[in-house]
Amino acid sequence: MLVVALILFVLAAIAVVTGVLGLTGKLPGNRYFGVHTQEALASEEAFRLANRVAGPTSVGAGILLAAGGVVALVAGGIAAVAVPIVTVVIGFLTLGAGANAAAQAIAGLAPAAEVGGCGSACGSCSLRDACEPATN
Repeated sequence: MLVVALILFVLAAIAVVTGVLGLTGKLPGNRYFGVHTQEALASEEAFRLANRVAGPTSVGAGILLAAGGVVALVAGGIAAVAVPIVTVVIGFLTLGAGANAAAQAIAGLAPAAEVGGCGSACGSCSLRDACEPATN
Protein backbone atom coordinates (compact mmCIF):
# COMPACT_ATOMS: atom_id res chain seq x y z
CA MET A 1 0.00 0.00 0.00
CA LEU A 2 3.04 2.25 0.18
CA VAL A 3 2.96 2.72 -3.61
CA VAL A 4 -0.75 3.62 -3.54
CA ALA A 5 -0.12 6.12 -0.74
CA LEU A 6 2.77 7.71 -2.64
CA ILE A 7 0.64 8.06 -5.77
CA LEU A 8 -2.12 9.70 -3.74
CA PHE A 9 0.38 12.08 -2.10
CA VAL A 10 1.81 13.11 -5.48
CA LEU A 11 -1.69 13.69 -6.90
CA ALA A 12 -2.61 15.63 -3.76
CA ALA A 13 0.47 17.85 -4.08
CA ILE A 14 -0.29 18.58 -7.73
CA ALA A 15 -3.92 19.44 -6.94
CA VAL A 16 -3.06 21.68 -3.99
CA VAL A 17 -0.25 23.53 -5.77
CA THR A 18 -2.40 24.01 -8.87
CA GLY A 19 -5.30 25.23 -6.75
CA VAL A 20 -3.20 27.70 -4.75
CA LEU A 21 -1.52 29.05 -7.88
CA GLY A 22 -4.93 29.33 -9.53
CA LEU A 23 -6.40 31.17 -6.56
CA THR A 24 -3.55 33.65 -6.49
CA GLY A 25 -3.64 34.15 -10.27
CA LYS A 26 -0.05 32.95 -10.66
CA LEU A 27 -0.73 29.71 -12.53
CA PRO A 28 0.94 30.16 -15.93
CA GLY A 29 -1.14 29.42 -19.00
CA ASN A 30 -0.58 25.83 -20.06
CA ARG A 31 -2.41 22.77 -21.38
CA TYR A 32 -1.61 20.41 -18.52
CA PHE A 33 -2.45 21.94 -15.14
CA GLY A 34 -5.53 23.88 -14.17
CA VAL A 35 -8.66 24.37 -16.20
CA HIS A 36 -7.80 23.85 -19.84
CA THR A 37 -11.07 24.05 -21.72
CA GLN A 38 -11.07 25.71 -25.11
CA GLU A 39 -12.67 28.84 -23.62
CA ALA A 40 -10.12 29.00 -20.79
CA LEU A 41 -7.23 28.81 -23.24
CA ALA A 42 -8.70 31.53 -25.46
CA SER A 43 -7.07 34.34 -23.45
CA GLU A 44 -4.87 34.88 -20.42
CA GLU A 45 -7.74 36.65 -18.64
CA ALA A 46 -10.09 33.70 -19.17
CA PHE A 47 -7.44 31.25 -17.96
CA ARG A 48 -6.80 33.23 -14.78
CA LEU A 49 -10.51 33.64 -14.01
CA ALA A 50 -11.27 29.98 -14.66
CA ASN A 51 -8.50 28.85 -12.36
CA ARG A 52 -9.52 31.29 -9.64
CA VAL A 53 -13.00 29.80 -9.72
CA ALA A 54 -11.72 26.21 -9.76
CA GLY A 55 -8.96 26.83 -7.19
CA PRO A 56 -10.95 26.00 -4.02
CA THR A 57 -12.17 22.68 -5.39
CA SER A 58 -8.66 21.80 -6.49
CA VAL A 59 -7.30 22.47 -3.01
CA GLY A 60 -10.18 20.50 -1.49
CA ALA A 61 -9.54 17.57 -3.80
CA GLY A 62 -5.86 17.67 -2.88
CA ILE A 63 -6.63 17.54 0.82
CA LEU A 64 -9.01 14.65 0.21
CA LEU A 65 -6.40 12.75 -1.80
CA ALA A 66 -3.80 13.31 0.94
CA ALA A 67 -6.25 11.94 3.52
CA GLY A 68 -6.75 8.89 1.31
CA GLY A 69 -2.98 8.46 1.21
CA VAL A 70 -2.79 8.54 5.00
CA VAL A 71 -5.55 5.92 5.24
CA ALA A 72 -3.71 3.73 2.73
CA LEU A 73 -0.61 3.90 4.95
CA VAL A 74 -2.19 3.24 8.35
CA ALA A 75 -5.30 1.18 7.66
CA GLY A 76 -5.42 -2.52 7.24
CA GLY A 77 -7.77 -4.95 5.58
CA ILE A 78 -10.54 -3.82 3.30
CA ALA A 79 -10.31 -0.17 4.42
CA ALA A 80 -6.77 0.05 3.06
CA VAL A 81 -8.13 -0.78 -0.39
CA ALA A 82 -11.63 0.69 -0.39
CA VAL A 83 -10.91 4.11 1.11
CA PRO A 84 -8.18 5.09 -1.39
CA ILE A 85 -10.36 4.00 -4.31
CA VAL A 86 -13.33 5.98 -3.04
CA THR A 87 -11.04 8.92 -2.30
CA VAL A 88 -9.70 8.99 -5.85
CA VAL A 89 -13.20 8.83 -7.33
CA ILE A 90 -14.50 11.62 -5.10
CA GLY A 91 -11.34 13.68 -5.66
CA PHE A 92 -11.67 13.54 -9.44
CA LEU A 93 -15.39 14.31 -9.23
CA THR A 94 -14.52 17.33 -7.10
CA LEU A 95 -11.97 18.49 -9.67
CA GLY A 96 -14.56 18.03 -12.40
CA ALA A 97 -17.12 20.08 -10.49
CA GLY A 98 -14.60 22.89 -10.15
CA ALA A 99 -13.77 22.77 -13.84
CA ASN A 100 -17.48 22.84 -14.68
CA ALA A 101 -18.05 25.86 -12.44
CA ALA A 102 -15.06 27.56 -14.05
CA ALA A 103 -16.35 26.85 -17.55
CA GLN A 104 -19.70 28.39 -16.64
CA ALA A 105 -17.98 31.42 -15.13
CA ILE A 106 -16.04 32.20 -18.30
CA ALA A 107 -18.73 31.23 -20.80
CA GLY A 108 -19.48 34.85 -21.72
CA LEU A 109 -15.87 36.03 -22.03
CA ALA A 110 -15.06 34.49 -25.40
CA PRO A 111 -16.54 36.24 -28.43
CA ALA A 112 -19.10 34.23 -30.33
CA ALA A 113 -17.89 32.62 -33.52
CA GLU A 114 -19.20 34.24 -36.67
CA VAL A 115 -21.54 32.13 -38.76
CA GLY A 116 -21.83 32.59 -42.46
CA GLY A 117 -19.62 32.74 -45.46
CA CYS A 118 -18.10 29.89 -47.34
CA GLY A 119 -17.65 26.81 -45.18
CA SER A 120 -18.94 28.29 -41.94
CA ALA A 121 -22.65 27.63 -42.03
CA CYS A 122 -22.93 24.61 -44.30
CA GLY A 123 -19.61 22.89 -43.90
CA SER A 124 -18.07 23.46 -47.32
CA CYS A 125 -18.20 25.65 -50.38
CA SER A 126 -19.98 23.01 -52.41
CA LEU A 127 -22.95 23.16 -50.01
CA ARG A 128 -23.13 26.93 -49.80
CA ASP A 129 -25.94 27.21 -52.32
CA ALA A 130 -28.02 24.67 -50.43
CA CYS A 131 -28.22 27.01 -47.45
CA GLU A 132 -29.62 29.93 -49.39
CA PRO A 133 -33.38 30.25 -49.75
CA ALA A 134 -34.88 28.84 -52.91
CA THR A 135 -36.05 31.40 -55.47
CA ASN A 136 -38.79 30.48 -57.85
